[in-house]
Amino acid sequence: MSRETRHPAASQQPTGNDLTRMAVSATAHCLTGCAIGEVLGMVIGTALGWSNLATIVLAVILAFIFGYALTIRSVLAAGLTFAAAIPIALASDTISITVMEIVDNLIMVTVPGAMHAGVVSWLFWGALAFSLAIAFVVTVPVNRYLIGRGRGHAVMHDLHSSH
Repeated sequence: MSRETRHPAASQQPTGNDLTRMAVSATAHCLTGCAIGEVLGMVIGTALGWSNLATIVLAVILAFIFGYALTIRSVLAAGLTFAAAIPIALASDTISITVMEIVDNLIMVTVPGAMHAGVVSWLFWGALAFSLAIAFVVTVPVNRYLIGRGRGHAVMHDLHSSH
Protein backbone atom coordinates (compact mmCIF):
# COMPACT_ATOMS: atom_id res chain seq x y z
CA MET A 1 0.00 0.00 0.00
CA SER A 2 1.51 3.35 -0.96
CA ARG A 3 1.82 6.29 1.37
CA GLU A 4 -0.71 8.18 -0.74
CA THR A 5 -3.18 5.31 -0.34
CA ARG A 6 -2.76 5.16 3.43
CA HIS A 7 -2.66 8.91 4.00
CA PRO A 8 -4.38 10.93 1.29
CA ALA A 9 -3.33 14.24 2.90
CA ALA A 10 0.32 13.18 2.78
CA SER A 11 0.39 13.33 -1.02
CA GLN A 12 -0.04 17.10 -0.84
CA GLN A 13 3.24 18.41 0.56
CA PRO A 14 2.95 21.79 2.29
CA THR A 15 4.57 24.79 0.63
CA GLY A 16 5.39 28.40 1.44
CA ASN A 17 4.08 29.75 4.72
CA ASP A 18 2.40 26.44 5.63
CA LEU A 19 5.71 24.65 5.26
CA THR A 20 7.49 27.28 7.34
CA ARG A 21 4.80 27.12 10.05
CA MET A 22 5.14 23.34 10.18
CA ALA A 23 8.93 23.63 10.40
CA VAL A 24 8.73 26.16 13.23
CA SER A 25 6.24 23.95 15.07
CA ALA A 26 8.38 20.84 14.56
CA THR A 27 11.48 22.69 15.73
CA ALA A 28 9.68 24.02 18.80
CA HIS A 29 8.63 20.46 19.61
CA CYS A 30 12.21 19.29 19.14
CA LEU A 31 13.53 22.20 21.20
CA THR A 32 11.27 21.26 24.10
CA GLY A 33 12.69 17.76 24.43
CA CYS A 34 16.23 18.92 23.69
CA ALA A 35 16.03 21.74 26.21
CA ILE A 36 14.73 19.49 28.99
CA GLY A 37 17.52 16.98 28.41
CA GLU A 38 20.18 19.59 27.72
CA VAL A 39 19.39 21.65 30.81
CA LEU A 40 19.18 18.58 33.01
CA GLY A 41 22.45 17.19 31.65
CA MET A 42 24.29 20.51 31.93
CA VAL A 43 23.01 21.08 35.46
CA ILE A 44 23.96 17.57 36.62
CA GLY A 45 27.36 17.62 34.94
CA THR A 46 28.37 21.08 36.10
CA ALA A 47 26.99 20.58 39.62
CA LEU A 48 29.04 17.40 39.96
CA GLY A 49 32.14 19.06 38.53
CA TRP A 50 32.33 16.70 35.56
CA SER A 51 34.55 17.42 32.60
CA ASN A 52 33.09 19.27 29.62
CA LEU A 53 33.06 16.07 27.59
CA ALA A 54 31.24 14.02 30.24
CA THR A 55 28.72 16.82 30.80
CA ILE A 56 28.05 17.18 27.07
CA VAL A 57 27.68 13.42 26.60
CA LEU A 58 25.12 13.29 29.42
CA ALA A 59 23.27 16.33 28.05
CA VAL A 60 23.11 14.87 24.53
CA ILE A 61 21.91 11.48 25.76
CA LEU A 62 19.20 13.11 27.87
CA ALA A 63 18.19 15.43 24.99
CA PHE A 64 17.60 12.44 22.73
CA ILE A 65 15.74 10.54 25.46
CA PHE A 66 13.41 13.46 26.25
CA GLY A 67 13.00 14.41 22.57
CA TYR A 68 12.02 10.89 21.61
CA ALA A 69 9.84 10.52 24.73
CA LEU A 70 7.74 13.57 23.83
CA THR A 71 7.17 12.22 20.33
CA ILE A 72 6.38 8.73 21.59
CA ARG A 73 3.86 10.27 24.00
CA SER A 74 2.14 12.04 21.07
CA VAL A 75 2.10 8.87 18.99
CA LEU A 76 0.64 6.86 21.86
CA ALA A 77 -2.03 9.56 22.31
CA ALA A 78 -2.90 9.11 18.62
CA GLY A 79 -3.74 5.48 19.41
CA LEU A 80 -0.67 3.63 18.16
CA THR A 81 1.23 1.05 20.16
CA PHE A 82 4.60 1.66 21.82
CA ALA A 83 6.23 -0.64 19.26
CA ALA A 84 4.78 1.47 16.45
CA ALA A 85 5.74 4.71 18.19
CA ILE A 86 9.48 3.98 18.35
CA PRO A 87 10.21 3.99 14.59
CA ILE A 88 8.00 7.05 14.14
CA ALA A 89 9.95 8.92 16.83
CA LEU A 90 13.26 7.87 15.29
CA ALA A 91 12.14 8.94 11.81
CA SER A 92 10.65 12.25 12.88
CA ASP A 93 13.22 13.47 15.40
CA THR A 94 16.70 12.05 14.82
CA ILE A 95 18.01 14.61 12.32
CA SER A 96 16.38 17.54 14.07
CA ILE A 97 17.73 16.59 17.51
CA THR A 98 21.17 15.86 16.07
CA VAL A 99 21.44 19.28 14.41
CA MET A 100 20.12 21.02 17.50
CA GLU A 101 22.55 19.22 19.79
CA ILE A 102 25.58 19.88 17.59
CA VAL A 103 24.85 23.62 17.39
CA ASP A 104 23.86 23.94 21.03
CA ASN A 105 26.91 22.17 22.41
CA LEU A 106 29.36 23.87 20.05
CA ILE A 107 28.13 27.21 21.33
CA MET A 108 28.30 26.12 24.97
CA VAL A 109 31.95 25.09 24.65
CA THR A 110 32.93 28.21 22.71
CA VAL A 111 31.44 30.76 25.14
CA PRO A 112 34.41 31.48 27.40
CA GLY A 113 33.82 30.15 30.91
CA ALA A 114 30.23 29.00 30.32
CA MET A 115 30.85 25.32 31.03
CA HIS A 116 32.75 26.09 34.23
CA ALA A 117 30.54 28.93 35.46
CA GLY A 118 28.28 26.69 37.54
CA VAL A 119 24.53 26.45 37.75
CA VAL A 120 24.13 29.57 39.89
CA SER A 121 25.87 31.76 37.32
CA TRP A 122 24.15 34.08 34.87
CA LEU A 123 26.93 33.23 32.40
CA PHE A 124 25.95 29.56 32.45
CA TRP A 125 22.22 30.20 32.01
CA GLY A 126 22.72 33.02 29.51
CA ALA A 127 25.04 30.89 27.37
CA LEU A 128 22.65 27.94 27.56
CA ALA A 129 19.63 30.06 26.58
CA PHE A 130 21.64 31.67 23.76
CA SER A 131 22.85 28.28 22.52
CA LEU A 132 19.32 26.85 22.46
CA ALA A 133 17.98 29.93 20.65
CA ILE A 134 20.66 29.71 17.97
CA ALA A 135 20.11 25.95 17.68
CA PHE A 136 16.41 26.65 17.10
CA VAL A 137 17.16 29.19 14.34
CA VAL A 138 19.59 26.80 12.62
CA THR A 139 17.24 23.81 12.88
CA VAL A 140 14.10 25.47 11.43
CA PRO A 141 15.43 25.41 7.84
CA VAL A 142 16.61 21.82 8.32
CA ASN A 143 13.11 20.79 9.40
CA ARG A 144 11.58 22.86 6.60
CA TYR A 145 13.72 21.00 4.07
CA LEU A 146 12.85 17.58 5.57
CA ILE A 147 9.12 18.26 5.86
CA GLY A 148 9.03 19.57 2.31
CA ARG A 149 10.35 16.19 1.19
CA GLY A 150 7.99 14.11 3.33
CA ARG A 151 10.62 13.32 5.96
CA GLY A 152 11.32 14.35 9.55
CA HIS A 153 8.25 15.70 11.30
CA ALA A 154 6.20 15.16 8.15
CA VAL A 155 5.93 11.60 9.49
CA MET A 156 4.11 13.01 12.54
CA HIS A 157 1.94 15.22 10.33
CA ASP A 158 0.99 12.15 8.29
CA LEU A 159 0.11 10.33 11.50
CA HIS A 160 -2.15 13.10 12.77
CA SER A 161 -3.85 13.65 9.41
CA SER A 162 -4.70 9.95 9.18
CA HIS A 163 -6.40 9.75 12.58
